[in-house]
Amino acid sequence: MSDTRTVLVTGGTLGIGKGIARVFAKNGYNVVITARNAEKGAVVEQELKAFGRGDVMFVPGDVTSLDSMKAAVAATVEKFGGLDVLCANAGMFPSAKLDDMTEQDWDDIFDVNVKGMLFSIQAASEQLKKSKAGRIVITSSITGPITGLPGWAHYGATKSAQLGFMRTAAIEYAPFGITVNAVLPGNIYTEGLADLGEAYLKTMTSSIPMKRLGDVEDIGVAALFFAQENAGYITSQSLVVDGGQVLPETLEAVDA
Repeated sequence: MSDTRTVLVTGGTLGIGKGIARVFAKNGYNVVITARNAEKGAVVEQELKAFGRGDVMFVPGDVTSLDSMKAAVAATVEKFGGLDVLCANAGMFPSAKLDDMTEQDWDDIFDVNVKGMLFSIQAASEQLKKSKAGRIVITSSITGPITGLPGWAHYGATKSAQLGFMRTAAIEYAPFGITVNAVLPGNIYTEGLADLGEAYLKTMTSSIPMKRLGDVEDIGVAALFFAQENAGYITSQSLVVDGGQVLPETLEAVDA
């Protein structure tokens, strides 16, 4: 096995996942990204190779399929000889008000955000146990664990569920030297956030003390912190990365 550490990032071709992958690539990791869109994956693979001192590989993967995630891990091991870090990042955030929310809306988001996290971890756990410093980093959110937003009750429920899962997972994996932590992004500028429109972006920016939306690499830096070998005594912790968004009691406090 190479001395270069290897990370697998689910949902690594867009938004926060791509930002996480880019930070790891810049810091010398071998990076494997998974997503369902193979065409997009091939493009992002080449983009990330320009940043990295390690190697980058795209592997098609669907987090809602355990077999698919096992195949992604197997391809990672075949290419790089092992796996040290899993960034369980893949997720979706459709909007649906409670009175309009369908059973399918609920099931779909839990399949990707919660079951997808579980399958990713189950697929990776054997290899992470073999690493001298196995790490699991979950992309949660401030929405659900800390804040609420109309239309995202089902999303918030999945993000809170991830943190409940994390606490027991951290206990179960501790004997193997594997840590399990979570990053809780605030409003990060991504393709998905841009789709919500300029009015939304302006409102969100005005509510953040730092007066800017986060960058995807802000989340990548937090994930990298948890992933380092020397972070081995930190587990079951949640790191909020939101520019201070959750701090003000009122919007007026931001400009006081």
